[in-house]
Amino acid sequence: MAEQAQYAQYAELARQLSGVGAVKRDLGRILPADCSAGSAAVLTLLGRHGDLRMSALAELLAVDMSVTSRHAAHLAERGWIERSPDPADKRSRILRLTPEGSAMLLELSRRSTDLLAERLSDWTDEEVGQLIRLMTRLRASFGDCRTAPHRPPPTPPPVPGSEPTTRTPARAT
Repeated sequence: MAEQAQYAQYAELARQLSGVGAVKRDLGRILPADCSAGSAAVLTLLGRHGDLRMSALAELLAVDMSVTSRHAAHLAERGWIERSPDPADKRSRILRLTPEGSAMLLELSRRSTDLLAERLSDWTDEEVGQLIRLMTRLRASFGDCRTAPHRPPPTPPPVPGSEPTTRTPARAT
């Protein structure tokens, strides 16, 4: 019975995590008109990791190179990144934040922080800290999702009274 209760908790967690999409959509609404969520993700990764090859960025974004290339072109047009040839492989490009891109990244961070501060204003510091710790732990439990093999979800425990029967069905005559 404890196994069934634990499974029900995981099912509820899955439902709650799907609600995180609403939070992400709300955060997406505060982005500047010329900065999509994909562009913001590229700026964030370049801010976190420094200069990146296009292939490394595509891997971090977990998207195809063509998608990464479109994001890079969009950001370069706005002057937020520079694309330069990779000295090790002239066919590849190195992406680097420009000062304008760093300023946009700071603006994105400010907007996100302001929205979270507004929406969580009735939370205590302890509750916000607990959420951060638990979300950090949840992400760590999943590891690097880009390279982890997909495993099918576990089979739910049987509901009492619904065990499969071993009887042979009656034949129609």
